[in-house]
Amino acid sequence: MHSVPAAKIAAFYLPSRYHYWYSRSKVGSDPLYEHVLEIMAKSDAPLLDIGCGIGLLAQALRGAGATMAYRGVDIDSQKIAIARNAAKKAALERVEFEVCDLTQVFPEHRGSVALLDVVQYLDAASRDAVLESAARCVSADGTLIMRAGLDDGSWRAAFTRLMDRAGHAVRWMQTPPRSQPTKSGIHELLLRHGFRCEFLPAWGRTPFNNWMVVAQMAK
Repeated sequence: MHSVPAAKIAAFYLPSRYHYWYSRSKVGSDPLYEHVLEIMAKSDAPLLDIGCGIGLLAQALRGAGATMAYRGVDIDSQKIAIARNAAKKAALERVEFEVCDLTQVFPEHRGSVALLDVVQYLDAASRDAVLESAARCVSADGTLIMRAGLDDGSWRAAFTRLMDRAGHAVRWMQTPPRSQPTKSGIHELLLRHGFRCEFLPAWGRTPFNNWMVVAQMAK
């Protein structure tokens, strides 16, 4: 696994002690970043990061030596401002951030697409529309990578729903959670677009029912 320099990344979010400790804890303890780095290491296709938040994936990618062009979008303008400021402090190259409401427009892109902890904040119809749009953006050398808390009837799934609601209640997430996808639903949608898919358990030492979905064009 690639090493992600959590303390170094967190320093770019100072002087806010809240964002410093949040980013240090998130990058240092969430297995998401190492999973993504392992997958993205296989392609240099430009990456569109949907729901990029404060830009931690961009920081992790550059901190681990990845050089693909990166574009992060999020509906939360305050998070985008924080992401831009941290990227400037870190002198990240080929990195940009934009405010974007996916329910209104999907960014034009060709390459790889990341949807990390995003789809649960969309209703079922909007979720499928976003996945359809994301699939159309993936190039032959690109990858669609998604992390989602899947609905499989487990205690992990119930805990994930609870914590997603808590994230909205404390106003870290602007949008309340609206749906929890199933493995079969995601698989069937991506198959229609000619993808082959892998579903990899990605909860690590956490109680969340997180799965990595890795999809590439079938050859």
